[in-house]
Amino acid sequence: MVRGRISRLSVRDVRFPTSLGGHGADAMVSADAMVSADAMVSADAMHTDPDYSAAYVVIETDAEDGIKGCGITFTLGKGTEVVVCAVNALAHHVLNKDLKDIVGDFRGFYRQLTSDGQLRWIGPEKGVVHLATAAVLNAVWDLWAKQEGKPVWKLLVDMDPRMLVSCIDFRYITDVLTEEDALEILQKGQIGKKEREKQMLAQGYPAYTTSCAWLGYSDDTLKQLCAQALKDGWTRFKVKVGADLQDDMRRCQIIRDMIGPEKTLMMDANQRWDVPEAVEWMSKLAKFKPLWIEEPTSPDDILGHATISKALVPLGIGIATGEQCHNRVIFKQLLQAKALQFLQIDSCRLGSVNENLSVLLMAKKFEIPVCPHAGGVGLCELVQHLIIFDYISVSASLENRVCEYVDHLHEHFKYPVMIQRASYMPPKDPGYSTEMKEESVKKHQYPDGEVWKKLLPAQEN
Repeated sequence: MVRGRISRLSVRDVRFPTSLGGHGADAMVSADAMVSADAMVSADAMHTDPDYSAAYVVIETDAEDGIKGCGITFTLGKGTEVVVCAVNALAHHVLNKDLKDIVGDFRGFYRQLTSDGQLRWIGPEKGVVHLATAAVLNAVWDLWAKQEGKPVWKLLVDMDPRMLVSCIDFRYITDVLTEEDALEILQKGQIGKKEREKQMLAQGYPAYTTSCAWLGYSDDTLKQLCAQALKDGWTRFKVKVGADLQDDMRRCQIIRDMIGPEKTLMMDANQRWDVPEAVEWMSKLAKFKPLWIEEPTSPDDILGHATISKALVPLGIGIATGEQCHNRVIFKQLLQAKALQFLQIDSCRLGSVNENLSVLLMAKKFEIPVCPHAGGVGLCELVQHLIIFDYISVSASLENRVCEYVDHLHEHFKYPVMIQRASYMPPKDPGYSTEMKEESVKKHQYPDGEVWKKLLPAQEN
């Protein structure tokens, strides 16, 4: 039973100093060098020293149950304070609204948030203001699911198709997906749904690991992590590439030798290359039989991705992208242009569940497998709900489908992901798995938390 008027919205800047260990780095920098703000890094690197961070939103209502909705959006450190400002700028659209009214016209509420007459000028539906929108909406979905006593994936699976469609803003995508199209897909998805839900509860959703092969890791670390992953049952591995071709060849050879010819290898360039460079570079890495190359060029270059796709598909290499796609419109165009073979939704880049629903449905219409981006702070916790729902109610297929997993920072969440046999096990706790431990939030709040009070003076010296 949905209840309560939203009486309070708070947002905090939470940062984890992951740059100190080289986690998430796409530059070849030693861990020691990363401590220095002046460390020399590759001029082509995109994410040299990420401190995995989040704008953490908590929504409270006047209902007597005291249930809170928690939402996040993921950032890399600097700039989180800008997202916090954007969340506060959006707060007036949420405060004093009845949750029943929000979910009763979720499309209207989504459009209200994304169409603020002044804030949309610094978007629209992209960049900081859209990250902030995601954080707010993620908190609303968490609150709704908690009140219903269900995890978000189950809330979605049990929802009537017409109600699901009413959560989606179809503006700008009706040339590809109409409400009628969406309803037809969801109604077809009802067939065999109970069996697929039982399958997920028993077996989980297949995952791959990115934890082994960041560019910031030494060969010894790479080998050690890869060996441990194999021991833990992982069969799908992703390696970062793009800094130096000879280094890529050596590192890919190490991994391929370790995992053998039958296991799956993916590659991720994190937007490093121009279009011709991507084709040339990947032609030389094709010998390692990668399933895909992820983000080979600018995430905004739809036609560039199409050109790369046309060149690499004959080599057996697919194009994967999406973690920095601004919105459903970019995904629509990527699909129309046949620019990707694997679509990577992100639970915090797009406008929460609402916008991700539209992308899942477009992907189904084009029969392109969805392989979500995850990792960071809480991205695994969130996106597991979306991809489990996708299998049960939309795609009904596991062919060429896999969800990213990175083994970082889960210990800071109240309901962390559960990985068994290299698969995501469906969450059973109510909500969106977004609630962080209060102790962790306080300790890592920037700049006044205990961790940063110690680190900031050392970095200044």
